[in-house]
Amino acid sequence: MELRNSPPSLARAPLPERLSPGAAVACCEPETVEIERLHPTQFTVGYREVAEKRRRWRDASPARRQAALGRRKVPVIVGPDGVLYALDRHHWLCALEAEGVEAAPIEISADLRHLDIVTFWLELESRGWCHPYDSEGIRRDSRDIPASIAGLQDDPFRSLASALRRAGGFDKDTTLFSEFQWADFLRRQISQACVAENFAAATEKALQLCRDRMAVS
Repeated sequence: MELRNSPPSLARAPLPERLSPGAAVACCEPETVEIERLHPTQFTVGYREVAEKRRRWRDASPARRQAALGRRKVPVIVGPDGVLYALDRHHWLCALEAEGVEAAPIEISADLRHLDIVTFWLELESRGWCHPYDSEGIRRDSRDIPASIAGLQDDPFRSLASALRRAGGFDKDTTLFSEFQWADFLRRQISQACVAENFAAATEKALQLCRDRMAVS
């Protein structure tokens, strides 16, 4: 049975348009950049989810890999001093970097290079374009977000949210950080020990939680 739910307490944060109104991006902006140049807009990823994406990459033919790169351009915000911030696809970037891929295609979503760094992060937060919560689900200062994709922390509940989606617990949502909302919901319902020691059991428990929510909705 396919279960269709919305994340609990979801604060909608849609991807921006190709460019924000009035934004100007230099014509020389590259279409592909080194992954090490991209700064995250979140603290964590799910390492299990990264491992799954790495497995799929290794199993894919060269043609399928090239097609995947073309389909999955990374939406990027241009920040102060021209620094590039990845708005989404952090798991994808982690997997590519771990597999030795040095660069990834990008798509400029907004140009905020005119802002100072403090105002920049305030702007991202006001638009729902960053997720300043650490691996324990604790709110942190946005400016403490790791400066590189390689510095992202592991949140096992983010991996659990991905496993729940693949198991039919909820539909994939293009809303930014929606699976983190599911991760935070599951964090309050399932022990970290259960996730660490028996991931399959944790996934089944997460599915049951979804069924229970549907039964009362």
